[in-house]
Amino acid sequence: MSIPLYQVDAFADEPFQGNPACVCLMDRQKPDSWLQSVASEMNLSETAFVWPTDELFHLRWFTPVAEVELCGHATLAASHVLWLAGRLDAKQAAVFQSLSGKLTARKIGDRIEMDFPSNRPVEVSAPDGMLESLGIVNPVFVGFGASDVVVQVESESIVKQLQPDFRALRNVDVRGVAVTAVSESREFDFVSRFFAPRFGIDEDPVTGSAHTMLAPYWSEILGKTELRAFQASTRGGCISVRVDGKRVFLGGHAKTIFSGALLV
Repeated sequence: MSIPLYQVDAFADEPFQGNPACVCLMDRQKPDSWLQSVASEMNLSETAFVWPTDELFHLRWFTPVAEVELCGHATLAASHVLWLAGRLDAKQAAVFQSLSGKLTARKIGDRIEMDFPSNRPVEVSAPDGMLESLGIVNPVFVGFGASDVVVQVESESIVKQLQPDFRALRNVDVRGVAVTAVSESREFDFVSRFFAPRFGIDEDPVTGSAHTMLAPYWSEILGKTELRAFQASTRGGCISVRVDGKRVFLGGHAKTIFSGALLV
C-alpha cells in the first residue's frame, strides 16, 4: 500500500525559501526503525510522520540521524498538508499529540499560526569548546533552554559572518545553538542562525523550535509581545512570533514543492 508523501517549504513566502520538510501521512503507527530509515532516505533536516487517532493526530519528527522532541517548521508543514490533502477542513485546527505535549496549529488567512510552549533560556556558562567552535569571542549572553543554547552577539553582521567549525561543534554536548542579534532592518526585530551538527544538521535553514527560546528572550529585552524574526541562513525565512504567558505563537507560510507516494 502506498503512503502519501509531500515536500513542503515552511516559513517560506516563496517556493525554494524557508526550510524544506518531508511530511509522511500514515494511517497507523510504524516501527521506529522504519521511521528513521525513511527520514534518512529523505535526507532533509526533518521528516514529519503523522497518523490519526481519535480526535487528533500523532506527530513525530526525525532528522536523518535521530528523533527530536520538537520541530517547528515540520509541524507547520504537517498542518499545511492535512488541510491540503483534505484530512482537515480549513476551518478546523490541526491538533497534534507529540513528545512536547499537545500542539495546535490554525489557519489565519494565508498564514499558519502554531501554539507552542514557551522556553525562555536561563543564563549559563558556555559549554566547553562551544564559543571557540562558533568563532565568537565576547558574547552578550549565553543561555540554555530545554535542549538548545542561545548566544546573543553584538550585531547582525556578526551573526551573518559566522563560519563555525562544524567538526568541533559536533563534539560540544548540546543539541543545537541559536546565535542571535538585534536586527539592523526596520522590517524585523531580531535575526538568528541555528547550528545542530550533532543531529546531522550543520546549519538549519529556519528553526521554529529555536524561536520558542528566542521569542520570550527578545520579548523581554525589547518590551514587545509581538515580533518579526528573520533566520539569516542561505535560504532565509521569516517568522512572526507572539508571546502570551507560557505559550509562544509562531506564524508563517508554507509552499508545497511536490507530492508523491512511498511504496515501501
